[in-house]
Amino acid sequence: MFSFSFNLFQQTVNRKIEKPIKKLYIYFDIFLVKSGKKWEWMLSLPYQPTESVKQYQFTGEYECKLDAKGRLKLPAAIIRQIGGDGNLRFTINRGFEKHLMLYPNDVWEMKTNEINQLNIYSTQQRQAIRYFYRGATELEIDAAERINLPGSLMEYAGIDKDVVLFAYQNQIEIWAKDKYDEMLDNEPDEFGSIAESIFGGIKPLGNLHDPM
Repeated sequence: MFSFSFNLFQQTVNRKIEKPIKKLYIYFDIFLVKSGKKWEWMLSLPYQPTESVKQYQFTGEYECKLDAKGRLKLPAAIIRQIGGDGNLRFTINRGFEKHLMLYPNDVWEMKTNEINQLNIYSTQQRQAIRYFYRGATELEIDAAERINLPGSLMEYAGIDKDVVLFAYQNQIEIWAKDKYDEMLDNEPDEFGSIAESIFGGIKPLGNLHDPM
């Protein structure tokens, strides 16, 4: 099972309404997810970032161990990447595969703003809303820089003691180590061609031409 995500940037200019807008930026999250033998695209709704959302750029892969009470000490490198005023509050929920997702609370608020735009009168979208929120729990880091993983989420992800934290963009995946290793072993042989088909036609942001 393999998945990845990236942000797609789209620029629109000279939209004529009562007051012209010089630039309109639309952001999407696009996910390519493999379940069994089937590849599926998942596209989030557009969102407009606000100034209150810190621009995190997590990176790194960390092997950790839970203590007897299910507490996870966050790696010092992640604490440094978070920075800020020390108000380290997170929300954790289920991932798309058998892992957990950890978000700083301001990022979680942005994600919920996206998911709340779905139509509750659509059966499929209502199911997506339920899945996203199931198990969602707010966590606060303690004085020893630990978070306490909820038992129900640990059971969902098959987490016992050994875990891997995979940090990227503004979120952190938490995997049982054996499931993470299994996921890496199952990376598709055709990943190079998949990446080319996705990224090959996307120009770097620095090369975008602004007709204005």
